[in-house]
Formats: sequence, structure tokens, C-alpha cells
Amino acid sequence: MTFIIASELRKTYTPRGADPVHALDGLNLEVPQGTIKALLGPNGAGKTTTVKVLTTLTKPDSGRATIGGVDVLASPERIRPIIGVSGQYAAVDENLTGFENLDMVGRLYHLGSRASRARATELIELFDLTEAQNRPVKGFSGGMRRRIDLAGALVSRPQVLFLDEPTTGLDPRSRLGMWDIIQALVGEGTTVLLTTQYLEEADQLSDSISVIDDGKVIAEGTSDELKASIGGQRVEISLVNAGDSAVAQEVLARVGSAAPTVSDDGRELTVNAAAAPAALREVLGEFERLGIPLYDAGMRRPTLDDVFLTLTGHMATDDEEVAA
Repeated sequence: MTFIIASELRKTYTPRGADPVHALDGLNLEVPQGTIKALLGPNGAGKTTTVKVLTTLTKPDSGRATIGGVDVLASPERIRPIIGVSGQYAAVDENLTGFENLDMVGRLYHLGSRASRARATELIELFDLTEAQNRPVKGFSGGMRRRIDLAGALVSRPQVLFLDEPTTGLDPRSRLGMWDIIQALVGEGTTVLLTTQYLEEADQLSDSISVIDDGKVIAEGTSDELKASIGGQRVEISLVNAGDSAVAQEVLARVGSAAPTVSDDGRELTVNAAAAPAALREVLGEFERLGIPLYDAGMRRPTLDDVFLTLTGHMATDDEEVAA
């Protein structure tokens, strides 16, 4: 069952003294129930705006969206009780303790005093915050704040969980812990829409990925499907001298299916090749003939970074998202 549907969503912001920015430009999206859908793209692509529309925080200029068959725009009061949201920044009261924050959220959902406290205790244990539960949140580490924020999004046992850059700023260990929690939630039937600019996160967590750029979905599929869509292995070389870059690009272009990508300093070059082993042998032979020294050369499978670069012409790097 498709649980989240967005059709032709459009949203334009006009910053003061600047040209209009099309945050959403005909975005279409479907998320099956009980799965993780990752929206992959750089900040500025429209990911956060998509989440804001689907969580009733922003109205689109046009288009429609439904969650569980309920119209998001026509019946926001029916949507809010069934969703949980964890944004880019932890939405917690720093002066309250971890337990008090979760208890407060429960009361806002009208769970009642006893039920709110019971749910807070349950989530404190789930997120491994027992020792810190009675400390003010202002003394929490970044990882602990993210955990208490995600716990707050789960107080009402939502059918759908929206996670906007949930692991931004976390150290690798905390990020892995957050991944385990998210996967456990999906195992219990929760539907998750995850936005991220971390390629590994989308690769490891998601059942399917929608690549978003300039306010629209430009490709979607599983991680393996997206990688397969851009061809075979990559031939990578690392030059000793940046001055050899132009000639090296000509050599790689002859064996590749498209023009090679080049690092800013001109020393690292990558090209997609259908028959990578043969292409690598040819490249190495040609460089030897030309007297071009190499630091390194090799082959690798495509990554999601390659997918994004092939589809958009740029890497999944940071740019400020308007009204994010």
C-alpha cells in the first residue's frame, strides 16, 4: 500500500531583494507503507520544503498530497495526530530534563498524566538515556539532544515518521546507533520519510531512494538500481603532476562512456567504463607511453555519489536551502 503520495507540488519563495527561488518545482513522490524512503540531495534541493508541506507546516502554491488516504491540505487536523517529526535541529526545551521534555510532549498529545509518564519512561529506556533523564537538556551532548528529539517524535506512536537530516552533527558511533533505532521502528510497521545529504545513510537505511535536485525528483529506485542505471565500474587515476591533467582527460575520454570527472586540483580523475579491466590496462599503457607518472590507479563500483554527480552534474554538497 502506498501510504504517502505527493503530486506536482510547487512552492516558490521570494527572498527580499532577490530573485524568486523555486523550492519545489512539480515534485512527485510515493512512499509504500512500512518502508524507509530516502530523499537524497544537497541542501537547497527542496528536501526540507517537501517535509514541511507533508507535515502541514507549509502550504504549497499548487499540487496535492495525501497520507494514509487523508488529504494533507484539506484535513491537516487529521494528519497531525498520525505523524511524528524530527527536524534538522533538536526541538527541545533546554531548561527541562529529558524526562520532562517527553512527558510534556505526551500531555500536548492529551495522553493523560499516567500514560504520558509511562511513555516517557519507555522511550528513555529505548534511547539509552536513563542515566541522563533527570538532567536539564542544556547539559546534553549533541548526540543526546538528537536522541531526545527523536524520542519526542515517537511519543504518540505515529504511523509516519518524518526525519529531516536526523544524524547531522553526530559522531559516527551516534549515527550508527540512530540507524539501528530507525530500522527497528520500520520493523514495527512505521513508515519513514528520511531526508539526508549523507550518501552512506541513504545507502544503508533506505528501501528506496528519490534523488531530488532543483525542487523535483530526477531519479528513483533502490540503491542498487540507481547505481546500475549509470553503468559499470569506474576507472580512477591519481596524477603526480596536475599539469598532466588535460592529456590524462583525453586518454580517459577515449576509454569511457562519458567525459571523465576531475577534482578541483586536477589530479584525481574518474571515468565510467563498461569494460573497466580492459580500459584500465589501456589507460596504464598509454600513460606509460606518454611518460605520465601516477600516484595510483584502480577500479571501483559506482557509488551514490557517482549517481548524483551523473544525474545533476555536481556533488551532493552543502548549499543553504531557502526557508529550510
